[in-house]
Amino acid sequence: MTHLSVSELGTILSVWAHPDDEAYCSGAIMAAAVAAGQRVVCVTATRGELGSTDPQRWPAGAALAEVRTKEMAASMAELGVTEHIWLDYPDGGCAEIDDEEAVARLRTIIDDVQPHTLLCFGPDGATYHPDHMATSRWASAAVDGTGVRVLHQTNTPAWQEKMDSVVDRSMVMMEDRDPVTVAPEDCLVYLQLEGEALEQKFRALMCQESQIGPLIALGGPEMFKQMISEEAFSARRDLV
Repeated sequence: MTHLSVSELGTILSVWAHPDDEAYCSGAIMAAAVAAGQRVVCVTATRGELGSTDPQRWPAGAALAEVRTKEMAASMAELGVTEHIWLDYPDGGCAEIDDEEAVARLRTIIDDVQPHTLLCFGPDGATYHPDHMATSRWASAAVDGTGVRVLHQTNTPAWQEKMDSVVDRSMVMMEDRDPVTVAPEDCLVYLQLEGEALEQKFRALMCQESQIGPLIALGGPEMFKQMISEEAFSARRDLV
């Protein structure tokens, strides 16, 4: 399969569940598109108020939401993305949101942005996180009938093997199921990052200190860079 270049993605709408999802999954793609003069709009469903990695320093709740809001703004600035929209749904509560309401909100955004390409989680949500899975469902449904190309985030088997050697799956996966992986040759977009592209993505994620601290502590900056050096998207996948 021939991989699409970033320039072939046109105007990009990037839809995610929590602050930092977008940088992990598509930071380099978004940055490259912006640098090439393409429009990039990022949507985040929640402010991540429950995502505390250090309850002493960052207790869950409104204060953490404020921290993550500021971190997200700094991360977007590092990537050059100037258009960002919060849906302000509750962290951990996206599965309880009425699908029709969420889809309608995203359709309004789609009507305004007129994207050529939608980037979002696949139906597995990468980790089977209910928020990830809900935002994938909303975003994919919102572009039905519009002609917008849907690209679902994935990881390759080699990347997953590398991750498993560093991080216990139980720390990441929300269900006792194997993660979905797609071989590089079967991806529609596949980037193996190095040089400034990798450094820029690293800087963007470093802006989100409340989230990446444990991973940096686990293996150090160079190991973390290896963990974020791949961005992979497949064609729209069926429900899992």
